[in-house]
Amino acid sequence: MKQLILVRHGKSSWENNLPDEKRPLKKRAYSDAALVLKTFKEFKSGDLVLWSSPAVRAYTTAKIFKEELQIPDTSFKVKKELYTFDEVQLLSVIKSCSREVEKLMVFAHNPALTSLVNKLGDKTLDNLPTTGLCVIDFDIDNWNDLKNGKTLLQLFPKNLR
Repeated sequence: MKQLILVRHGKSSWENNLPDEKRPLKKRAYSDAALVLKTFKEFKSGDLVLWSSPAVRAYTTAKIFKEELQIPDTSFKVKKELYTFDEVQLLSVIKSCSREVEKLMVFAHNPALTSLVNKLGDKTLDNLPTTGLCVIDFDIDNWNDLKNGKTLLQLFPKNLR
């Protein structure tokens, strides 16, 4: 069994004239993360490996989750390939995960995340919102065999307020 947790970065700020990958989180993103984490912590079991896009908004969101879930540094990686908006590239990165990892949490970007949730899970959605989280289970032994999973949980900040 493998479990994939896909998380869209928190709401980002457009205030400063910054390149896309440098945009920071808005204040709201921190409270949204707290809401999602409160519920996710009740669901979470076992060790997680966290991978994050290097974009500031994704990395900062991932760090909030890392600290709250007490994930060790050895289980946290920034992967430049996750800074993508393409579902095929995102899936390729996830499929590269070591078979020893049972539960992988990925912090990345739309539209790639929404497309992947709809492609891999059995519950579709129009849009994975910022700080939205989706857990999908797979009856596989190797990440390279990823396809047709079962959606176990979808957490969206607006539904938790």
